[in-house]
Amino acid sequence: MDFRTPVIIPESTFRIDHSTKMMLLGSCFSENISARLQEYKFLVKTNPFGIVYNPFSVAAVVKRLLSNKGFDETDLVFHDNVYQSFLHHGLFSHPDKNRCLGNISRSFDEAAGFILKTDVFLITFGTAYVYKLKSTGEVVANCHKFPSSAFVRERLTIEEIVKEWSSVINAISAHHPAAKFIFTVSPIRHWKDGAHENQISKSILHLAIDRLQKMYAPTLSYFPAYEILLDELRDYRFFAEDMMHPSSVAIEYIWERFGETFFTRETIRANSEWDQINRSLDHRPLNNQTENYRHFLKQTLQKLILFRQNHPQIDCSREIEELTEKTDK
Repeated sequence: MDFRTPVIIPESTFRIDHSTKMMLLGSCFSENISARLQEYKFLVKTNPFGIVYNPFSVAAVVKRLLSNKGFDETDLVFHDNVYQSFLHHGLFSHPDKNRCLGNISRSFDEAAGFILKTDVFLITFGTAYVYKLKSTGEVVANCHKFPSSAFVRERLTIEEIVKEWSSVINAISAHHPAAKFIFTVSPIRHWKDGAHENQISKSILHLAIDRLQKMYAPTLSYFPAYEILLDELRDYRFFAEDMMHPSSVAIEYIWERFGETFFTRETIRANSEWDQINRSLDHRPLNNQTENYRHFLKQTLQKLILFRQNHPQIDCSREIEELTEKTDK
């Protein structure tokens, strides 16, 4: 007897390997997948403006990067004794204006150079609700605890999202015709919207992505992270303590399903090999001065060198350098 309802994922029309350049944008679910991709040495750039939740703010990030229009003092606001940007997550806020702008500019410059070479975009929408600044009509990515009276709260329509993202996809494709897109809906509930309104919001996101998928097939794929967590796993043991975010076990399972869907067989094998090496790198002995531990380090270094020879597209030079220093002591 099967006590689960597994989500059937159609075979992807394209594959990802360690030479694929990926940019992940959107809600904190993007961060979860990005952490795994980085752990396994993929070429990844994630949320250069910080976590963003609504489709219009994610689109604004892409458009700003493609225009290569950087940020200056006029893009900053001062509130609660810190400088910040309405297009950025609070991660970039700082009491010192130059530090704030410097952090924003460094991240922007790196991402603006990367986006033109990006092969696969993974976009995660979190909510269809947006907050518009009354003074400008601008959709903000983060309200930064400004008073609610400064904003107008609206719910995007399917048509608005499709129109906005059609222009974004077309703009990306003009720079990189071979670029591919993976869209997901974050399985994390926006409970502050209310249970019913959260469902409406997620439904709008699903329908907008479905329409985009039909318009841009086979360039655009949908990955059912939302369905895997809420329909296949469907149990509070797969949620973190806040009962909203997925647990580490759930994230690991969704990561496995992601790999099965998009990775080549060679990529999966390389990941498995790296996983074993990485466990050795993370090993912390009770006593690091023993001969046995020195032998263990040399064996790990040999495995690393062989791994690099077998997978030259994967950069593990930093790990080899660090381990070489340890074995030479």
